[in-house]
Amino acid sequence: MTPEAKARQTIDSMLETSGWQIQNYAEHDTDASLGVAIREYPLRFNQRADYLLFIGGVV
Repeated sequence: MTPEAKARQTIDSMLETSGWQIQNYAEHDTDASLGVAIREYPLRFNQRADYLLFIGGVV
């Protein structure tokens, strides 16, 4: 397992323990839960956020 994959596992676990629902960008639904964390969210200029957090459907 790469260091990045291990870090993602750790972060996912911490977010889930805190009540966040983890989703992939390709099949995300920001209204699925009060707190939704979306992995690899695309940004401008071909950049990506490791996680983008939504509360009540709002960033």
